Amino acid sequence: MQRSLYSTRSGMRGRLLCVIGVGLWSATPVARQAPAVLPGELRAHVQNARFDVVSSIRGLPLGVRGELQALFGSPTLDIAEPDTALRAAGQTPDARAPIRRFVAAGCSYEDCLVYYERVGSPSTWRVALFHWTPAASRFEWGGSAPGGLKTIDDVRRAVLSGAIASAAGPW
Repeated sequence: MQRSLYSTRSGMRGRLLCVIGVGLWSATPVARQAPAVLPGELRAHVQNARFDVVSSIRGLPLGVRGELQALFGSPTLDIAEPDTALRAAGQTPDARAPIRRFVAAGCSYEDCLVYYERVGSPSTWRVALFHWTPAASRFEWGGSAPGGLKTIDDVRRAVLSGAIASAAGPW
């Protein structure tokens, strides 16, 4: 009798673990791919504002650079200029090389969109929207973006089309 009770308990435990595992496994891709919904007021800003091209990280307003640094959680602004070598994933030929590369950005009178690559396995691309004024700046919205965007117009189209996914993992 004791053996069959043990078999029943272990069978139930196995089925329960299987159900939990399947539930977690099926929810994981959905969580990673959930769109990062751009709130209506911000959507209007992105859609209607004139974004002037910013071709260098140094061309961003100081407040936006400070907010990027806070978002990255690093003591320095750990992002390279376009066409600069990055630290290779899993390798550290130059430990001082940044793990992020600036790709495209644009600023309007009150907002800045920044698109960059983050080295990893695999590499990821992120977009961040900041509200900025000379007095204060703040991170408003962002997420994972498709790779290969080249211009701020490409980035804006991706943001407005819903191609940005919720950000999971490090910025």
